[in-house]
Amino acid sequence: MGKRMPQSTQQTYPIRTVCALTGLNPVTLRAWERRYGFIKPVRTPGGHRMYTQEQVDQINQALAMLERGTSIGSAARTLRGVTASAAIDVWAALRTQIIAAIARFDEAALEAIYESALALQPIEAVTRKLLVPVLEELGRRWEMAEGRVAEEHFFTTYTRNKLGARLHHRRRTTPRLRLLCACVPGEQHELGLLLFALAAHDNDVGCVVLGPDMPMEELASVCARARCDGIVLSMSMEPQSEWLEQALPQLVAKVGKPVFVGGRAAAAHGDAIARAAAVAIGADISNGLRRILSGAGHPHPQARRVASTLGSSI
Repeated sequence: MGKRMPQSTQQTYPIRTVCALTGLNPVTLRAWERRYGFIKPVRTPGGHRMYTQEQVDQINQALAMLERGTSIGSAARTLRGVTASAAIDVWAALRTQIIAAIARFDEAALEAIYESALALQPIEAVTRKLLVPVLEELGRRWEMAEGRVAEEHFFTTYTRNKLGARLHHRRRTTPRLRLLCACVPGEQHELGLLLFALAAHDNDVGCVVLGPDMPMEELASVCARARCDGIVLSMSMEPQSEWLEQALPQLVAKVGKPVFVGGRAAAAHGDAIARAAAVAIGADISNGLRRILSGAGHPHPQARRVASTLGSSI
């Protein structure tokens, strides 16, 4: 049995949303809870299971471990141990240092911390363990009026330059699949889109990246001219209601290719996205890419061709 839901401002998701974001079916998720004590949700007064973003992340980590051959029992024990560990986290220390450097607008200190992180692990791990969590923390500070818009813009510019250089100097190959990537109208935060494009490239998927605040009426034509196999939209901020109810369904109907919507705000609007015949893939880039390549949950027949082209390679 899960715990009763406390009074909290932390966002939680019902089981259907969690399963849509992870590709895991409800029966399996409940079995993991019952048999292994893994992922214990909170409960509403009516007894419904509700999951936190941290638990969604743990489910995605478990799925990645299963794909590498780890049993669910071992994965559950490992992830419980990580959660309970009180050991000093070097990445937490680096994140604290980098937040302090941002608060001083100290680019030299920012660069020194980034270089020290690169001495520890490859750039992909540094991006996942340092840059992305810092961006998320800045977003939370902004929403809670603890931080300033200028801080986020300062770090966003720094990170965009780093990611842009990686994209520019990436290994040139002939991709087996091409995706058109853009931010929804009004969305100015393009870093998640750049991170997705880098992860896609590492899996032999080419991306045509259009960047922030892209008019939806142009995407179908661009998708056809660029010979893309599908569209990935990034949505980290609350979208305009008319975009969800009108522009997105119109795009899906017009483009004739699978459309996926990722980002922090995608999970909260999973039902509306599904009504538009698109798929919400959440903010976890690796899991989102895995679901795109498997065609998981997508009603469009073209998604099956995408899946058969590459298979589940994440």
